[in-house]
Amino acid sequence: MRIFVIIISAFCMISLSSCATRVVTKPTNVTVVKTAPKHYKIVNVKGKRYYFWNGKHYRKTRNGYVITRV
Repeated sequence: MRIFVIIISAFCMISLSSCATRVVTKPTNVTVVKTAPKHYKIVNVKGKRYYFWNGKHYRKTRNGYVITRV
């Protein structure tokens, strides 16, 4: 009976504690290119559109183009 009570109390303590944690990350320095050059190419990778020029992939945002890793 004593073991049963210990198991039940341990289960209640585990179920009452939250497993979710809040992760806060600092923003990194992002270089935004306002306009794409004339010789860019549009590349589709896994159904998403990327812009390719100068050996790098870019993604279009409201502020311009941002370098991404594909």
